[in-house]
Amino acid sequence: MKTIKGPAVFLAQFIDQQAPFNSLDGLCKWAADLGYKGIQLPTLDKWLIDLDTAAESQTYCDDFKGKINSYGLEITELSTHLQGQLVAVHPAYDLMFDNFAPTAVKNNPKARTAWAIDQVKKAGVTSRRLGLDAHATFSGSLLWPYFHPWPQQPDGLVELGFKELADRWLPILDTFDENGVDVCYEIHPGEDLHDGETFERFLAATNNHKRVNILYDPSHFVLQQLDYITYIDHYHEFIKTFHVKDAEFKPNGKKGAFGGYGQWRNRAGRYRSPGDGQIDFKSIFSKLTEYGCDVWAVMEWECCIKSPQQGASEGAAFIAKHIIEATEKTFDDFAGGNKDQAHLRKILNL
Repeated sequence: MKTIKGPAVFLAQFIDQQAPFNSLDGLCKWAADLGYKGIQLPTLDKWLIDLDTAAESQTYCDDFKGKINSYGLEITELSTHLQGQLVAVHPAYDLMFDNFAPTAVKNNPKARTAWAIDQVKKAGVTSRRLGLDAHATFSGSLLWPYFHPWPQQPDGLVELGFKELADRWLPILDTFDENGVDVCYEIHPGEDLHDGETFERFLAATNNHKRVNILYDPSHFVLQQLDYITYIDHYHEFIKTFHVKDAEFKPNGKKGAFGGYGQWRNRAGRYRSPGDGQIDFKSIFSKLTEYGCDVWAVMEWECCIKSPQQGASEGAAFIAKHIIEATEKTFDDFAGGNKDQAHLRKILNL
């Protein structure tokens, strides 16, 4: 068994134009003051981390890591959620996802995809330079508009979608493999990898590439009414990163899993701050510890009711309370004895 590391915080939702959220130093001091021991870093904003430079310069990475360490913090993982999303975009979402792309590749899906693939590869090289062995990302999606089988899906559509998705990711996965870093896909609605079966489809399409792994976030399974505890039993060997985010599902006679196009506050399934939703985190931390999952517990704030300031201030203590120090002693050792064949045979009257 392994003791889960933490608490840590994903910085993406806290970046802002106002201090202390508009600089690396400000974010580090803020996180450390709240009691966090690690930070998960988004990589889209060059003022936070410049992937182009980091992938080429060990000196840049050493200085970058040193600054974060100076605040008593560790880098848990880099994140390319937004770049990973752009690796595969269905045309229905082209205009909306262009918001995440640099001006030079907007309105040019092929150029945008090439840019995204290059950025994620650079994150793999940078992770190695920073001494990291896991990376957080999205898979992107070519098939999400067809998740409900109406109109009826033509035979082979899903298979072709996963083949194309795998073809785009294989060069990235090979780069990560060369750098000794696992790619952890956040299993998430809107992505082609959104549950267990779709993860398995993608894994098979990549010929079981050893760098294909999971970012486990139970909140997304609550919204799908998927058993997030048993999920760990099925996929614990792939879980290399972990988001601590809560959720609740409260359907009624007018809305359910699809949400009726409502805003987050009005949906039956909605994200909450850790401890405010329905997720059984005691069981999750127990399962992950029991299976020896070597992960950081990273708080992600996405709550439609509670402020990010309160969510962040409560999150460190919430995680710390749930981390289980894995035992190295069996509680009934005192009742055992030395292995002695003669004694064993005597017990059995042999």
